[in-house]
Amino acid sequence: MKLVVDMNLSPSWGSRLSERGFDAVHWSVIGASTAPDDEILVWAREQGFVVITNDLDFSAILAATSGLAPSVVQIRMQDLISDVAVQVVARALDAYRVEIEAGALLSIDESGTRVRMLPLRRSNDRQ
Repeated sequence: MKLVVDMNLSPSWGSRLSERGFDAVHWSVIGASTAPDDEILVWAREQGFVVITNDLDFSAILAATSGLAPSVVQIRMQDLISDVAVQVVARALDAYRVEIEAGALLSIDESGTRVRMLPLRRSNDRQ
């Protein structure tokens, strides 16, 4: 699984996830720090990467476009610095690997982990 860490997370996330066996890179290595979220999503989809972020805009774009890819992992924890946070994310990536590879939005917060398969549908959309 290839991961691109969004600019709103520390560049150390890329190396720390790599140390845990993931193919991870921080967006600052790939593109402009001012790149809009939709540009990052397009790049990730075209290159087969999963986006790691704590920005809710990525899920909003996926919902608005009914996107099937890329998968997005939202880290909604207060602690975005410690090794414990990285470990929690790494465990969730392993636990939900099948869903992520199929196309999913994975949200991780202090209360647990939730996964929604893509495309995202608004609650009032018909199935």
